[in-house]
Amino acid sequence: MVRVKKLIYCFFSRENFLNAGFLLGTACFVLAGCADGTPVPEPVSIDSGDNTEAVGLIPAQITASRAIDADSEPENWLLHGRTYNEQRFSPLDKINNETVKDLGLAWFHKTVFDRGLEATPIVVDGVMYVTGAWSMVYAFNAKNGQLIWSYDPKVPGDWAAKGCCGVVNRGVAVWEGKVYLGSFDGRLIAMDAKSGAVIWETNTIDKQLPYTITGAPRIIDGKVLIGNGGAELGVRGYVSAYDSGNGNLLWRFYTVPGDPKVGFENETVARIATTWKGGEWWKYGGGGTVWDSMAYDPELNLLYIGVGNGSPWNQYIRSPGGGDNLFLSSIVAINPDDGSYVWHYQTTPGERWDYTATQHMILADLDIGGKTEKVLMQAPKNGFFYVLDRETGRLISAEPFVTVNWASHIDLESGRPIFDPNVSNYEHQGKLTYPAGYGGHNWHPMSYNPMTGLVYLPTQDIPMVYAQDPGFAERKMAIVAGVKLPEMTDDEAAGVSTLVKAELLAWNPVTQQKAWSVSRPAPWNGGVLSTAGNLVFQGTATGKFSAYSADKGEKLWEVDAGNGIVAPPITYSVDGEQFIAVMAGWGGAFALLGGPLAELSESKSQGRLLVFKLGGIEEFSVVQKQHNVVVAQPNNAQGDEIDRGKALYHDHCQFCHGNRVVGGGVVPDLRFMSEETQNRFTAIVLGGSLRARGMASFANKIDIAGAKAIHSYIAYRAGQKKFVVKLSEQSSLPEP
Repeated sequence: MVRVKKLIYCFFSRENFLNAGFLLGTACFVLAGCADGTPVPEPVSIDSGDNTEAVGLIPAQITASRAIDADSEPENWLLHGRTYNEQRFSPLDKINNETVKDLGLAWFHKTVFDRGLEATPIVVDGVMYVTGAWSMVYAFNAKNGQLIWSYDPKVPGDWAAKGCCGVVNRGVAVWEGKVYLGSFDGRLIAMDAKSGAVIWETNTIDKQLPYTITGAPRIIDGKVLIGNGGAELGVRGYVSAYDSGNGNLLWRFYTVPGDPKVGFENETVARIATTWKGGEWWKYGGGGTVWDSMAYDPELNLLYIGVGNGSPWNQYIRSPGGGDNLFLSSIVAINPDDGSYVWHYQTTPGERWDYTATQHMILADLDIGGKTEKVLMQAPKNGFFYVLDRETGRLISAEPFVTVNWASHIDLESGRPIFDPNVSNYEHQGKLTYPAGYGGHNWHPMSYNPMTGLVYLPTQDIPMVYAQDPGFAERKMAIVAGVKLPEMTDDEAAGVSTLVKAELLAWNPVTQQKAWSVSRPAPWNGGVLSTAGNLVFQGTATGKFSAYSADKGEKLWEVDAGNGIVAPPITYSVDGEQFIAVMAGWGGAFALLGGPLAELSESKSQGRLLVFKLGGIEEFSVVQKQHNVVVAQPNNAQGDEIDRGKALYHDHCQFCHGNRVVGGGVVPDLRFMSEETQNRFTAIVLGGSLRARGMASFANKIDIAGAKAIHSYIAYRAGQKKFVVKLSEQSSLPEP
């Protein structure tokens, strides 16, 4: 049984949860580099030391047959979703609803960076491979946590400015003795699984464009599949297949059309180009990046990819003549042998809200109406839970799992949403819309338990006001949302914040109804694991890691991890002993945007990989948190300068440092800048003196007067700060 020490401490609270900027200010900005105050590390020397016995002669020996039959090895977690069907369900049951009360910490590892830990660990034959922020890779003895090797790909610090959502990474893939990483700066890297030595690396992107890689590679029959991100900044999406042995490009599938004057790559691209009407979308990139979810059916030999949002979000700019804008917000089935198109289903035709379909996809066989259906399930951002025939793409059912008002329902015959014109058309007037661009469900993986027949997913109800941005073309911002979001006062925002909800939801995909749910105090909670022990595991934004009964949703066990959790847990066993593992390190888009999230999330503690077992360590020690300190800032500016600084800040700075200068606890909250930092403000913003830490220079976008105006606005916001002394209990994990 875990015993928890308690500490009462005080700190200055942030503003009310879901202030106006946090709720409504995600769309009209140019991304800043996200400095977390920690230098990018030097390469870690590769040294297998005395731990080579854990690796064996041929570590990570995953072959095509072994990958297809991964379900027969419950002791391992061979693939990103454990199996190709991505169910994230484990048959292990020694940790169950009766024994989970005895779960305790087995071992942990302090990561180099404390934030943005989103990875799914891979476990093969007693060795765990996992990534941290800045695409760092670690290999551990999965039983005792001894570090076997680590690898730093040395991503340039200023590449952070090319990412929308933090320098995160969701994991590696392993194949025939190699570990494969997609680095944040667009490289695909193959490492020796035994030593971590680089075998080959290849560039997968145009380095002149703001592409990034945050998703985990997938491997099918020796083909390494990788997509990328960047639709928020103006790129064209695609997924590529590389030879696992030498890194040679085998095929590439484009998800949106390019410039018609250049010509289209193939018949499929030419066909989807007819669904883009008017405008010059190719100048904005078009979007449609494949930045996360994939699944594979070996029997049908179909690869399923989830496609992202438009670039810009605003279709009235991107494709003013309308059209479906394929393959935005679509699930696309591809033949993995040659990358050829098979079928698609578009969740949000004419996408205009950042309603990506990159969210987790699950393959299963369901009994629906007395017939066994081979289905694909997805709960994308747009708020509807979809069940599709995975062989043909036919819609079987779709129902809302959170509050939805942009569409009244999904027509089963056509498979299309029935738009509500009073909400969906924001060309001439702003509209309060559910869900927000954060989605009713984001990237955090869900889980399907074939024993209960339920899907367990993290949901969130967040509204957002969308409106046409009339100044978009003139500003030529690097961010290409094309949406202008109205401002609200602090008091108005406090009222709107009461609309926000978040849950761990157990959903019946056959009846399309809720089975049970657990309320969460804040959105952006971790991914989900379910097991044959009648358990569901999830971490939360507030730093709790909990287990619930899978059938009824009763809380059976909980521990305070000391840091917000966004990553999904996994389970595995070594020598017959079962373990539960999860990364604890707050981060991602929601955390970076900030606002009152800083008050609710647990983001000040150390980032760790946590591994639990029955009878593990019984006592947690306390990790002291750093308290915010108010430092006087110069504020002699006049109203016009503050107004200009406000506009520039929200164009260039808010996505990392928080809307209306309310930080999310992941990167520095600028209202609390030290005197030294204030004195170096111009050198940082224009000179790039913190480039190595992720804060790129903005000299090509802001002049000296602009930098001074931004500083004045920050000082103004610091002067508005309302401080509240708050008491809180905290427990956390051992110091390293």
